[in-house]
Order: sequence, then C-alpha cells, then structure tokens
Amino acid sequence: MAPARLEPFTVLPHRWRRFLDIDGETEGWLRVEEMIEDGKMVVRAEMPGIDPEKDIDVSVTDHTLHISAKREEKTEQKSMRSYRSEFRYGEFCRDLVLPPGVDSNAVKAEYKDGILEVMIPWPEAEEEKPTKIPVTHQK
Repeated sequence: MAPARLEPFTVLPHRWRRFLDIDGETEGWLRVEEMIEDGKMVVRAEMPGIDPEKDIDVSVTDHTLHISAKREEKTEQKSMRSYRSEFRYGEFCRDLVLPPGVDSNAVKAEYKDGILEVMIPWPEAEEEKPTKIPVTHQK
C-alpha cells in the first residue's frame, strides 16, 4: 500500500485558498478568454443572467480594456427551512492592458447567450528601420 500523499494546499483555510485562487473561485474577479485571430484581439467573458444594457460596462482608457458587470439576486425564499446558494452575485471586473496604437473607437462589444465578446482591432506593427549611428574616433 502506497503512503497517502499530502496535498499542501488542502490544509489551508478556505479563504486562503480563494485568495491564492487555488480552488478557482476568486471573488469579484471576472475570468476571460483572450486570443488574437484575424487581425484582432478577441476577449470573451462568461456572464450568464446579466442584462447587457444595464449591468455591463466596457471601456478603454490609457491602453487598458476595462470590463465590469454586476449580478443581483432578486428572489427571496421564505418557505424553505434552510437555504444554500453557490451562485455568484455582486460586482465583477477585469482590466487587460492593450498594446500602443489600439484605436479605442474601433472596439466593438457583443453579448449573446450569456457570453460577452469584445473585439479589438490589433494595431499593425510598424517595421523598425535600423538607425545608422556614426562612430567618432578620438585620438
């Protein structure tokens, strides 16, 4: 029989595991997918049950894409003897640094089937031409 293996993070209190993002639940943190495809950066965030017209804010300031959303619990269960909810309510946000040259006026956002998708045109990289530096000779 093999000895039991101790997983070092299982002994931490739940709040420390959350703080270190060990069990994947970081309060207030919005998880995103981010990729470059067809000349644009695409950022996707899972946001089920959110009203995109009232509860989502997408903006670009100082080369930073800011996405925030809020989800409110609107139901009340008085007839239950006990209640447990693992749904996440509150405010969630994420900031992503963008490269210089992004045209913030060309950024588009779309919400469909609980997914927010933000499309950012990727700036063309300017080809850097070598600069000839003269060398002086001192005698």
